[in-house]
Amino acid sequence: MASSGSNHTTLIARQTEVSGDLHFRGNLVIEGTVKGNVSAHSDSDARLQVVDGGKVEGEIRVPHVVINGNVTGDVYAARHLELSAKAMVEGNVHYKLIEMVKGAQVNGSLVSNVEMDSASEPRMLEYSEEASVDGE
Repeated sequence: MASSGSNHTTLIARQTEVSGDLHFRGNLVIEGTVKGNVSAHSDSDARLQVVDGGKVEGEIRVPHVVINGNVTGDVYAARHLELSAKAMVEGNVHYKLIEMVKGAQVNGSLVSNVEMDSASEPRMLEYSEEASVDGE
């Protein structure tokens, strides 16, 4: 994960299960399981990474999100969302800027939160037709 203004990284290791809501600053890497909502202040440069094998059962509200594991719940990425090849999201995905790699799956709606005016369109960094989007 790219470094941010904060050098603080919190790791929830494999075979670790956390029950309850998490609010964090800096970087959060989830290799284990979180049963609860995960959030960071939308004005911060906080980053969440759910790695392959990691699970979140709850809502995510973090400015920068990278998912390569499983999420059951809605995702709100105020700045940037990356859905990697093994991402599996069961819920609606709200984003400002999205990258979706071949193999990523979303069972829910993709909702752009870009404020539109007559001269702008939502920006998409990368799109692969082979990525699976269900439930729209």
